[in-house]
Amino acid sequence: MAEKSNFIFPWGNDRRFNTFSAYCIKTFGSRLQKLSIDAGFTCPNRDGSIGTGGCSYCSNDAFNPSYCLPEKSITQQIDEGIEFHKFRYRRATKYIAYLQPYSNTYKTLDELKKIYGEALAHPSISGISVGTRPDCVDDEKLDYLQQLSEKYFVSVEYGIESCYDETLNTIHRGHSFETAVEAIRKTAARHIFTSAHIIFGLPGENTEAMLDQAEIISQLPLNSIKLHQLQIIKGTKMAEEYHTDPASFTLFSLETYIDFVIDFLERLNPGIIIERLSGEVPPRFLEVSTWGLIRADRVLQMIEQRMKVRETWQGRLYKK
Repeated sequence: MAEKSNFIFPWGNDRRFNTFSAYCIKTFGSRLQKLSIDAGFTCPNRDGSIGTGGCSYCSNDAFNPSYCLPEKSITQQIDEGIEFHKFRYRRATKYIAYLQPYSNTYKTLDELKKIYGEALAHPSISGISVGTRPDCVDDEKLDYLQQLSEKYFVSVEYGIESCYDETLNTIHRGHSFETAVEAIRKTAARHIFTSAHIIFGLPGENTEAMLDQAEIISQLPLNSIKLHQLQIIKGTKMAEEYHTDPASFTLFSLETYIDFVIDFLERLNPGIIIERLSGEVPPRFLEVSTWGLIRADRVLQMIEQRMKVRETWQGRLYKK
């Protein structure tokens, strides 16, 4: 079938899905590049509040850039992050401080004000993106983030990981899906940019169950979402579990994942912005490698090329 030409999709351009980069250009006039920041947070699933050892898949060392160390000040990490990214993202002129490792609302409000305030005081920073767990927010913290959002770009990114409580229990997540739904609704009600993170291939979930999550997620008041394939990291509890029972895992080959994630996008609300379609971990951290050395940007190109061949787009099969 021939590719449609000059077709403008509901989000206002000819990309096959609703991209975060296009949202930034439309909203702020330029690309916003995220700079990962490690502000020394921990997690209630690690410090004994609800558990120890963390989620079974978790290893923050696997995705932290080399400059990103809690021993450094936030200002220093931002400066080094700009240097780190400027050759790869030459068009980036504005930056978002991305508080990424662990749960970045898991301190007192006074401590959060100091951390967020230092990041936002940097002249190159236009906003913050706060990665956290849905059980680590409360009304007081969300009210403060709402105040910040009136002056800066503020995003709160929640780890949903799965819409199924059975899966969340299996991976020792420590909260229910309903906890995530409640946090997302409270955040969106304050007009804060609300994002979520989903992992495909968690133990016990088959392809049908993973695809069914598109309908569930489409009903949430989300601004954006990140989609990742499961990557099993060395030294994690999940690495042990994989070797004990590999049949319970769905580890996608690259070709299989490309078609799967397109199937998911077809069912997803077209109003939800896509921030990421795959994950990337340095090969030295992987317990199991199914994709080789391919980079995430190349995977993105392959997904878009396949969407053109299939003459499809985000939301094509979405039902309100």
